[in-house]
Order: sequence, then structure tokens, then C-alpha cells
Amino acid sequence: MRRKLALIFGFVFIELLGYSLVLPLLPYYAETFGASLTLVGLLGTVNAFCQLLAAPVVGRLSDRYGRRPLLLFSIGGTVVSFLILGLAQSLGMIFLSRALDGLFGGNVALARAYIADVTDEQSRARSLGIIGAAFGLGFIFGPAMGGLLSAYGYSVPALAAAGLSALNLVAVALWLPESLTPSVRERIRATPRVALTFPGLWEALRDPCCAHLLEIRFVYGLAFTLFQANFALWAKTRLGLTAQSTSYVLTYVGVLAVLVQGLAIGRLTARFREPSLILGGTISLALGMLAWAATPSVLWLLPVLAVLALSGGVLNVVLTSQLTKSVPPERVGGVLGLATSLYTLAQIVSPGVGGFVLERVSSWAPGALGGVLMILTVWLTLRHLAREREKESARAGGPPAMSGLGPNE
Repeated sequence: MRRKLALIFGFVFIELLGYSLVLPLLPYYAETFGASLTLVGLLGTVNAFCQLLAAPVVGRLSDRYGRRPLLLFSIGGTVVSFLILGLAQSLGMIFLSRALDGLFGGNVALARAYIADVTDEQSRARSLGIIGAAFGLGFIFGPAMGGLLSAYGYSVPALAAAGLSALNLVAVALWLPESLTPSVRERIRATPRVALTFPGLWEALRDPCCAHLLEIRFVYGLAFTLFQANFALWAKTRLGLTAQSTSYVLTYVGVLAVLVQGLAIGRLTARFREPSLILGGTISLALGMLAWAATPSVLWLLPVLAVLALSGGVLNVVLTSQLTKSVPPERVGGVLGLATSLYTLAQIVSPGVGGFVLERVSSWAPGALGGVLMILTVWLTLRHLAREREKESARAGGPPAMSGLGPNE
């Protein structure tokens, strides 16, 4: 299992390294083809919208045909999208590249499904934390490398990203075995095919096994992407930070994310039950958002960011772990695809809303709005835990238990 986890870690790290090579440079690259600010913003919207549509379909196809074939398909699409970006001769080709990247995207959701396949429930959250650590490392090194390569032209980082994705494609093809076991494949063959339609996806969203967890993840996603997408503009408006100073602060956040998801998650899940970690994470993130709203200086900001990184990292990993345990193994890919789509929807909605309240209300408004959303998430979490206790009580035939709120003994 360790070899498989190491391969998945390397796969996600290289994928995120390539992605972060290109992402910060896209506005400048698009402007060389005469793109307005509005069109530059639409590049992100097109990518997110295509991923919103494709992620649940890719996830459900991986449940039926296996993780490895869909990973190869998805990575191959990423290679093509980066090649189109690097060879772009017009703004239309850049839009095509971002659309294809969104449609073929789903690599990280598939990696999470792979980890769920090869781990047991006790070690799953710790193993899923390696993806968060790979994310953090990718976003620490990628932008710096992209900045260096951009000195030779904005197309060079895109071609380098295509090369990294091609390496990933070869590595998965040669070394990564299929993760779905023969018994799971047999159950999948015996399961009636569900049409990959929007009504079918809507029914999946209403599935009592995972609907409440998906609700929590969506509202948490709205709050956290409100912070992520608007932080740089907030730092300039509220604290007067330069672009260089903001990049240093974001590097600090990236290091915290690696430490939390790569190291702390294992210890936390060994000490506490996952439901209590979700509740603790939502409460601490609500407090962190409200503290962010009141931040008067960089010295105040640094510990606030530590709280946000810790609680956000814990929620990201543990909610994913709980989702994989809420459905049978043959449905893990589909539910993680849905979770990815909901988070992508949050990424579409939150940046505009955050920018609006920052401009029209005050610099404290994004943090206050994020705090309100997280208070709603706390309520959704308490409601979910109460329903889980009722289910446990019904199964045991006794009074409601407090299972899930204490130490993981």
C-alpha cells in the first residue's frame, strides 16, 4: 500500500506543480492577445463551469470502468490542454485550452477515490492528507518556477506543464495498478446501470447516505473560497500589502497546509473521531473567519491564518474521508465527483460575491460573510450528528448515544 500511496503523492504533486506553473501567469498571457479584464476573469469561469459538469460523470465512470483507465483519460486531456495553451495563437485557443482542462479535469478526485480503494477506514483520513500536502507543496514551488520560466515567454511555462503532465501519464501507465478489487468489480457488474443524466445526478445529491455531508462541504466551500479568492485584494485594500508581501504570506499559508494535512491529520484522527473533528473544524473556522474580519495588522493576521489553515485543512480531509465511508465502495468515485462539482460551484460563486462586498460594503465584509456561512455550517454539522445518533440508537434499540463526539478510543 505504501508504494501505491507514494505513487499517488507524486502524481498529485506533479499535477499541481504543472497547474500552478501556469495559473498565476494566465492573466498576463491572455492580455498579450488583447483580452480585457472581463475576458481574463471568464477564463477561470469557463474552466470551473466545465469541471462542474464533468467531475461527477468522470467519477461515476471510474466506479464502473476503474480508476486507472479514467486517470489515463483525464491526464491525457490535461496534456492536450496545456499543449494548446503553450502553442496558442489566439485568445480563442486559450479559452479552448481552459475548457478542455475543465472537462478532462477530475484527476485529484480520482486520486482521492484511489486512496479510498486501497486504505481501510482507520487509516483513510491520514492517507487522504497526503493529497493536501501535495497540493501545498505544488503551490509553494509552482508559481516560483513559473515566474522564472516566464522570462523566456508566457508559452514556456505552459509547455513545461504539458511535459510534467506527460511524465505523469507515462508513470501511471507503467507503474500504477488498478485499485478496484475483483469483489468490487463483481458488485459493479451486478448493479443496474444508472444513466449519467442530470436527473440521475440530482437524485444522487438527495441520497440520504451522503446528502448531509455534501451540504456541509458545499457551505464550507463557499466560506473558504470566499477567503481564498479574495485574500490578495483584501490584503491590498485592508493592510496595504504589495504583491511581493502578499506572495510571502501565501507561501506561509502553503507551508501551514503541508504541515496540517501531511503531519497533523494523522495524529488528530488517531486521537479524535472524525465527526468530532468536523464539528471542531467548523467552529474554529467560524471563529477564524470572524477574526479575519477584525484583523488590523500583519502581526494579527499571521495567527489568524494559522487557525484558518488548520481548520480548513482538517475539514477538507475529514469530510472527504467521511464521504468515502458513507457509500459502498462501488459508488465512491461518483460521490467524490459530486463533492468536487459542489466545491467548483462554490469557486464560481464566492469570488464575485466577495469582491462585491469588499468594494461596496467594507474590508471587514468578506470575513464577516465567511463567518456567517461557517456558523450555518456548524448548525448543519450539529443536525447531521443528531441524525447519525438517531440512526445508531435505532439500530441499537436504545436511547440516543453520544457516539462520534468524544475521543477516538
